[in-house]
Amino acid sequence: MTRLSVNINKIATLRNSRGADNPNLVQVAKDCQRFGAEGITVHPRPDERHIRYQDVYDLTKIVTTEFNIEGNPKEDKFVKLVLDNKPHQVTLVPDALNQLTSDHGWDTIKEQEYLKEIIAKFKNAGIRVSIFVDPVEEMVRAAATTGTDRIELYTEAYARAFAAGNKEKAVAPYVHAAIIAKELGLGINAGHDLDRFNLAFLAKSIPAMDEVSIGHALIADALYLGLENTIQLYKRALAI
Repeated sequence: MTRLSVNINKIATLRNSRGADNPNLVQVAKDCQRFGAEGITVHPRPDERHIRYQDVYDLTKIVTTEFNIEGNPKEDKFVKLVLDNKPHQVTLVPDALNQLTSDHGWDTIKEQEYLKEIIAKFKNAGIRVSIFVDPVEEMVRAAATTGTDRIELYTEAYARAFAAGNKEKAVAPYVHAAIIAKELGLGINAGHDLDRFNLAFLAKSIPAMDEVSIGHALIADALYLGLENTIQLYKRALAI
């Protein structure tokens, strides 16, 4: 069954808005795990507008499920952060310096040599590597030759098309990309704009999916439904 990793960036955003430590990020991560999350995801950015670099060191001490750190490896500070903490997984995302949120996958053809080099660095440290890709066959095939363990399918396009009412058309390129990935021996993660409405159909359509990381929608739902109940609802969606 597909595992749920909760991205706690938005908790850090709320904390940072008042400059103190409420809500406490470490306690929220502990509670997410206690409520059934099978992983904790963070995506620190260079400006530390939500997750701070120190948060990663603090979380490393308490994550008992799976710790996934996302970010752009072209930032030397990010590479050091990952190597210092040795999470279970690092997810490489080609974000620009001041990007609001991730909006595209790697060009695994043009970036092939760079990806081979940086992926080897993380894997030599014993860290599983996943790279963010669009559901495009050529990008998936080129990903397989970088040395990565997994790909993370960037699902914004799926979420938008699903909301527009054409779920079969929305999921088709992702199903095809997943088939290619499995044929090439890659694990499959997914993330971006997934929510409790579109998640079940994606999971049913791609039963080989290893993991989803969800933050924004899950935390927004928790404001109304409670964190424990929301995590269980998302896990139920993945079990369909």
